[in-house]
Amino acid sequence: MAKKKKNTNNEISTQPSKKLPFLQSLTISTALFLSLFALLIRVLVSLGPYSGQAAPPKHGDYEAQRHWMEITIHLPPSDWYRNSTENDLLYWGLDYPPLSGYQSWVHGMILNATVPESVELGSSRGFESHESKLVMRWTVLLSDLIFFFPSALIFIWVYSKSNFGEEKSFMWLLAMILLNPGLILIDHGHFQYNCISLGLTLGAISAILSDCEILASVLFTLAINHKHMSLYYAPAFFGYLFGKCLKSKYPIIHVIKLGFVVLATFALVWWPYIHSLDSFLEVISRLAPFDRGIYEDYVANFWCSTSILIKWKRLFNIQPLKIMSLISTIFTFLPSMVQQVKYPSKLGFLYSLLNSSFSFYLFSYQVHEKSILLPLLPVSLLALKEPQLYALFILYALLSMFPLIIRDKILLQYIAIISLFFLIFFLPAKSKKIKGNKIYPKNIFWFLPFLGFVILHVIYLFLKPPEKYPYLFEALIMILCFSQFLYFAFYSNKKQWILSRFVSEKKDL
Repeated sequence: MAKKKKNTNNEISTQPSKKLPFLQSLTISTALFLSLFALLIRVLVSLGPYSGQAAPPKHGDYEAQRHWMEITIHLPPSDWYRNSTENDLLYWGLDYPPLSGYQSWVHGMILNATVPESVELGSSRGFESHESKLVMRWTVLLSDLIFFFPSALIFIWVYSKSNFGEEKSFMWLLAMILLNPGLILIDHGHFQYNCISLGLTLGAISAILSDCEILASVLFTLAINHKHMSLYYAPAFFGYLFGKCLKSKYPIIHVIKLGFVVLATFALVWWPYIHSLDSFLEVISRLAPFDRGIYEDYVANFWCSTSILIKWKRLFNIQPLKIMSLISTIFTFLPSMVQQVKYPSKLGFLYSLLNSSFSFYLFSYQVHEKSILLPLLPVSLLALKEPQLYALFILYALLSMFPLIIRDKILLQYIAIISLFFLIFFLPAKSKKIKGNKIYPKNIFWFLPFLGFVILHVIYLFLKPPEKYPYLFEALIMILCFSQFLYFAFYSNKKQWILSRFVSEKKDL
């Protein structure tokens, strides 16, 4: 009797067993079931508090979104980014690109038709009611259903047809994408509309995998024009598309074609602002708030984590910090982008998305803790290839946002969504057939940080920091998460460059 071959790779328990056929079958009914289940989870999370609830005078992101609806439905687009008596930019002034303003207008019209007093110009500042909360929550749910859910379903279909999607657990992958705890907690708990820009980006990724490069360019340009943080992915898109153009029969024509599509899409979105230089610059100034400093709060990136030893804000003015941040970001995403220019491949593109978003999160200027959602998207798409990386990244991404979760008073939702996510992650553990890449050389290297993950949750909840160091626990969380994110970035970059060997050998990826 032949011996069973020993698996030398690190195996992660993610293969659906025969007892769980609903995670194996790629069918419309199964996808619909998972989508409805993911929607139900979002509804349950949205029943809890939101950012800044009953916390005047400025409340939080919920009030910011409500205020933008108020401004956009009462003022012309030319005044959305202009400081005036009716639009005090010091009170939650609109600081996202025009497409985000159009989204606020659409949602503002819905709110105006249902709870008009919640968006009355000037008098509705800080407005809160059960009815307005209900309508606002439904605008996020509808945005998720319109943008993120279809993009996730299309991605799974495209991925299942690709020649690197040989694994059979596509419904498990769909569950991992739709039940991303970070996105659910921030959009439906804290209150934001990341599902729109991430949904557009995911649509663009699916278009890339389907060789629909013009559609990909349009969708990704729209994502940038909804939230400019989508630029985190720009090096990956540029590297892959430029690399494909260079390998085509008529490279110059392909570059011009894609460039025209991008510029035309930008022009369409920016139409109210491109007729006047002053209007254009007013928008740009709102998108680049350099005066806020290189970091805020205790975000787990390079500048904030190293500020414990190097007081960046004291030693340098804004201008040199901008330059250092720019150079650091370019230097760290350049290897990933160059790899795609030289060896463009679809699997390499997914890794490049992760690597470029890591670079921006770790080294760019004015990063928020919620920006970790950007690298979370591509790592979720790689969950079948990198299950261990995805599981660990989810843990530390959530830990990095834990102080925000406590401020928003959504701890119950946090515990419930993590428990549900990992229940599904490990539920089909019986057969242990998915071979996950080993990201740590020894188990001790992942166990010790995980122990810190558990301990920091406990001490943050039940202990008080010393009076001399009131933010000690936030700093410890930041340092632990930064160390793990940095390691994940090194690992992912290495994995992407390993793919170059297969591409150069003409193995289609």
